[in-house]
Amino acid sequence: MNSLGKRTRSAACAVGLLTAATLALSASPASANGTYSGLAYVYGAGTYVDDWSNEGDLSTSVNTSSNATCLWQKILWAEGAIESDGTLFDAADIDGVFGANTKTATKWYQAKYGLPSDGVVGKDTFGNSGVLGLRDYTGDGAVETYHGDRYDINVTRDSEGRYNFYDGDGNARLAGYNYRTCS
Repeated sequence: MNSLGKRTRSAACAVGLLTAATLALSASPASANGTYSGLAYVYGAGTYVDDWSNEGDLSTSVNTSSNATCLWQKILWAEGAIESDGTLFDAADIDGVFGANTKTATKWYQAKYGLPSDGVVGKDTFGNSGVLGLRDYTGDGAVETYHGDRYDINVTRDSEGRYNFYDGDGNARLAGYNYRTCS
């Protein structure tokens, strides 16, 4: 093969590699709205302490109605969050819908821990709650509790890394972003 043929083939290979790299970089992973982890559920791996530092947004406009929101509301309840009228965020507020009471209670939580108080649960707010609240009281290396200032709640991570919690009716629920089955 002459040098022109080799250069043409090399150029074609380079264009092919560049095209493949560009497509790989421009393709977005399948994910739930607003998630940082790219997964459709609250996820963790390895030691549980920093599991929630890459979770997706929860707010009045993103992942508004979801089991992940229900989990966050349980955390607010466990922490003893306060609503705008000065009352405690209570079990009746845990419905999986991120409304005005959840936003106000989230701002309370954020202010309590020195986070920007925007009422949006993002990776910093979710991450803070995981670092401060996730516990392994049994000593087996697996998380089984979220410890709040007011209550403890059962929170577990399954073998696939997905977080589960119990809803108000005692049903185990997967903390997903794209659906709401909690009560």
